[in-house]
Amino acid sequence: MRGGFVRRRRLFEEMPERNVVSWNSMIVGLIRNGELNEARQVFDSMPIKNVVSWNAMIAGYVESCRMGEAKVLFVEMEERNVITWTSMIAGYCRAGEVEEGYRLFQRMPEKNVVSWTAMIGGFAWNGFHKEALMLFIGMRGNYDVRPNGETFTSLAYACAGMGFPHLGKQLHAQVIVNGREYDDYDGRLSRSLIHMYSSFGIMNFAHYIFSKNEKECNIQSCNSMINGYIRIGRLEEAQNLFDMMPVRDEISWTSMIDGYLGIGQVTKACHLFHNMPNRDAVAWTAMISGHIQNELFAEATYLFLEMRGHGVPPLNATYSTLFGAAGATANLDQGRQIHCMLIKTQSEYDLILQNSLISMYAKCGVIDDAYKIFSNMASRDLISWNSMIMGFSQHGLANETLKVFDSMLGSGTHPNSVTFLGILSACSHAGLVNQGWELFNAMRDVYEIQPGLEHYVSMINLLGRAGKVKEANEFVLSLPFEPDHYIWGALLGACGFAETNAKIAEHAAKQLLQLDPLNAPAHVVLCNIYAANGQHAEEHKLRKEMGLKGVRKVPGCSWIMLNGKVHMFLSGHKIEPQADEILSLLFKIANVS
Repeated sequence: MRGGFVRRRRLFEEMPERNVVSWNSMIVGLIRNGELNEARQVFDSMPIKNVVSWNAMIAGYVESCRMGEAKVLFVEMEERNVITWTSMIAGYCRAGEVEEGYRLFQRMPEKNVVSWTAMIGGFAWNGFHKEALMLFIGMRGNYDVRPNGETFTSLAYACAGMGFPHLGKQLHAQVIVNGREYDDYDGRLSRSLIHMYSSFGIMNFAHYIFSKNEKECNIQSCNSMINGYIRIGRLEEAQNLFDMMPVRDEISWTSMIDGYLGIGQVTKACHLFHNMPNRDAVAWTAMISGHIQNELFAEATYLFLEMRGHGVPPLNATYSTLFGAAGATANLDQGRQIHCMLIKTQSEYDLILQNSLISMYAKCGVIDDAYKIFSNMASRDLISWNSMIMGFSQHGLANETLKVFDSMLGSGTHPNSVTFLGILSACSHAGLVNQGWELFNAMRDVYEIQPGLEHYVSMINLLGRAGKVKEANEFVLSLPFEPDHYIWGALLGACGFAETNAKIAEHAAKQLLQLDPLNAPAHVVLCNIYAANGQHAEEHKLRKEMGLKGVRKVPGCSWIMLNGKVHMFLSGHKIEPQADEILSLLFKIANVS
């Protein structure tokens, strides 16, 4: 093929006379042959250029992702046509510069179906699903333009991204009405509809299209179907399709592994993983994450070491998952070791990785290290701010929490419900009642965030810890909904053991027992109230009921991580055979000191 082009090039050079068509053919040939710089030299030496010459050169730069050079030519062009504009729009969208592409689209003097589709596709493929659908509505208002198969393909992915099944069905109806259902020469439209229905979990529709167009359906469609079945918990059908696939890729294997791990069938997932022909970093990360979700922390760590032993570089997501596990188990040593590995292998961290480090160090009790990472971040998102706010709040550092919140507002970041949960909790720990009320009211009135159950519980805790039990009770009685067992439980906890709160505590405990008859703390508190008030008959009756119901207070517990395994100790239990020796040694040490 290259030999044929060389002959054509020699003929071009030997031509006694060349017209613009000859020059354009030479430019297009050089571009197709990958010789873009040589094509530019020919373009610059052309005595006369027409719009085809400019469009060919711009298209060459666009295809090679050299948008800077394409833009220079676009600006220099005196006469542009719809192809010129569309090429530039598609190029910007392909490069991820969607806003720049849309600015050009709005400036276009004339638009055709290809232009509209290029912009709709640009929005859809870059995750701007709502914008893609809104642009389609604008396109439908232009009666001279009818959507084509490519338009519907992009819109199917946009509907899937939005997660609106009814909208997806309406789109499918438009495909049928416009006669595109039988005009799908390359199967792309069918594959997009299979992906859309699978993402909704509407597998009967997905299966109908899949069966009808089985010859055109490729591995991508099979993977969409597998993920759809897994999404709705039909693992057996996913496995059947997986077994029938003539060719499987890494996505096929990883989807099945992830599916089994998601329902706790770790053995099946491991069997698939060990039989997987090419285990990439995504598959390893799915295995590590799945083991952590199933609380197999030691096994997850071993998998990580095995991954490195196989020479597979961990992804940022791999590290983030492991940091999350270290934080959840308060395993600071493991978190530090993984952080050291990360420092040795990577010089720059993405936002997700930095956020997971902040959360890990905060949960492990090393709040200074968390704040150091936070302070050194070049940019922060809402999760960064919330992670730091929650970290300070959980450590009882109310002033620091509120300072970070003020800085967050100063940065222009809009808070959400998690932000307010953190700052209300901080106010509760520090007894900042007035400030807590102000923030709670601002949450609704200023930031238009509807309080959730956890925010109401935080306010009850805030009032209770400040000794304002009467106000907490009034707050509960004024709630805009019927209090549930979480609300009554929080009020009961706020009452403490003060005699002045006995009536409120008794009422809260009775309400709680109506909603949750086996609630042990409510029984215990009510027994204590009866005993304190000398109501021994009522106390005896309630304790008897506890015995008949089998109500037992959950014992306190603590745990320690040793060699990657969690050892839990329950109050009143002798777990270890050497417990007596340990206690004896502790008493001796205490007596000596």
